[in-house]
Order: sequence, then C-alpha cells, then structure tokens
Amino acid sequence: MSDKVFPSSKPAANGTATNPTTTTTNNPPPATTNKSHLYNPTSRLPYRPQPHTRRHRSRSGRNICCCCCFWTILTILLLLLLAAIAGAALYILYRPHRPSFTITSLRIHRLNLTTSPDSSSSHLSTLFNLTIISKNPNSHISLDYEPFTVSALSDGNDVFLGNGTLPAFSLSKKNQTSFRNVVVSGSNDLDVDAVNSLRSDLKKKKSENGSVMLKIEMDTKVKMKVGGLKTKKVGIRVTCDGIKGSIPKGKTPTVAVTAKSECKVDLRIKIWRWTF
Repeated sequence: MSDKVFPSSKPAANGTATNPTTTTTNNPPPATTNKSHLYNPTSRLPYRPQPHTRRHRSRSGRNICCCCCFWTILTILLLLLLAAIAGAALYILYRPHRPSFTITSLRIHRLNLTTSPDSSSSHLSTLFNLTIISKNPNSHISLDYEPFTVSALSDGNDVFLGNGTLPAFSLSKKNQTSFRNVVVSGSNDLDVDAVNSLRSDLKKKKSENGSVMLKIEMDTKVKMKVGGLKTKKVGIRVTCDGIKGSIPKGKTPTVAVTAKSECKVDLRIKIWRWTF
C-alpha cells in the first residue's frame, strides 16, 4: 500500500502558501548607480554665504581704531594747549628779554692785502682789538654763556677777515660785564672772487676818506636760570654791523667809529644737519 503525500495546510509566514518541494530564492534587485553623487573635480562647489559674525568683528575693529586715533589726537591737542597756557603765564610773569651786546671800541692794527707779481695768489693779514659789553636786562632770569667764537667780516660782501674767542661767563639778574682787548686776527690766502670783491670795496672806501665798513659776528650757546629751573642750551648769534673803520698807515692803529653800530641777537635752531 503506497503512502500519499498531502501538501501542508499551514500558511506561510508572509501569508502565501509555500510548496515544500519547490524552493524559490528572491534575489534583491541590483543597486542602481547614482551618478549625481560622483566627485567631479571640474565642477564648482555650491555657494555658501558667509556668516554675519565676521562683518561684525571687522566693524568693531574699525570702531576701536577710530576711537584710539580720536583720543590720541585729543590728548596731543590738550597737551599743546596746556604748554601754550604755561608759556604765556611764564612770559607774563617773568617778561623775558633778549640779552644785549655793544662794541664800544674797535682798533684796526693791520689790514693788508698783498698780491703776487703774477697775480696768481693773494694774501690777507689782519689784526683788530675789540672792547665788548654784554648786558642782562632780565630781572628774574640769569644767563650762562659758553665760549664765544668771534669773526670779523667786511660789511656788504662778507669776506672773512679774521677770528678770535671770548671766554665763557655768567650774568646774574640786571647785571653786565665788559671784555677789553679781545684780539681778532687772520692770515690766510683768498680766492679770486674774494680778492676782487674786497679789492673793489677797499678802493671804493679809500676814495671816501679811506674808510672801510666792518661787521662782527659772535656765536655761542646760552642757558637760562629761572629760580630753580634751568633750561637747555640754546644757540645764539650776535651780529654787530655799521662799524666804520679806516686802513692804518704805518704802525699806528686807527680807531673805528662804532657809535652807529647795532648788535642783533638771533636764535640759532639746529634741525638735524641744518641750522636756522
């Protein structure tokens, strides 16, 4: 007697009947390739807007810089204003005046210009004797002078005639001092331009009773004292012109006329290599 095989009546788990004799394998569909996700080196990256925080940072940095510049300029202006107020107060309180100088006497012992026979060279020999008075007109300021450099020149063409020195000295308030027998001499060769200028000047002045116009320049540095305060040294130049002399004859010196001479005191400010 043969056995009969009956199909199973138990339903499949997914609700479909399964045939025990037939095995069905459901393969998943092949994955399709998404070309949009492939990397393309020539393609441009998508635009991404920058966050707003960077703009705020740059603006805040500019604001800080502007504030710093504003306060710096304001501080400098305030300091200049305070310095101007202090200077005006000191000027009103102490009334500073420039020192005064006077040449009361000038004797010409020698003023010789010699030229070689072939006119190839010229030599100038000079000797002067000066008396100088210095005054301090200030009632609250004392003056300390460094040594002076004294130079004699011909007035009008500024040909150098000779030089000398004056020792350092100090002047208290409302005081004066005098220096006698200040020697200014020179012995040097002159170039063609200086010789022609000086010779024409001497010939012109000789026709006017043998007179010659001279100028004296004195350069030094001075320091002021106001109470317990001392200033830095400041350069000054004293220029005395309008001195009328005559060329000596023989060994007897001639006395120049200094009654109409005037001495001016100017500041000598040095900025780097230039002096004004």
